[in-house]
Amino acid sequence: MSDEHLPDVYVQFRRRFPEIASALDALGKAVDGAGPLDERTTRLVKLGLAIGASSQGAVRSNVRKALAAGASADEVRQVAALAVTTCGFPAAIAGIGWIDEVLAAE
Repeated sequence: MSDEHLPDVYVQFRRRFPEIASALDALGKAVDGAGPLDERTTRLVKLGLAIGASSQGAVRSNVRKALAAGASADEVRQVAALAVTTCGFPAAIAGIGWIDEVLAAE
């Protein structure tokens, strides 16, 4: 796993608690593979959830993962726009800001 985009506190947690990190990785893999959604769709859904939770790190991570899975920049931005009516304008605007920062760095 590359540490390039990971927050220092997360990297340190993984180093201090490798058994927990491994269990979390295994849970993530099991959850991602538990249904019929393809990787691209899964990442767009997770992006929407991250926007709704106002989780900056998860938004950034899932933008990168969605793009890597074949989603377009416009599709990623639409996820944030969809959040306006479900999660509220502030969460959607924060999400769009984080998305645009990731897209600008790609």
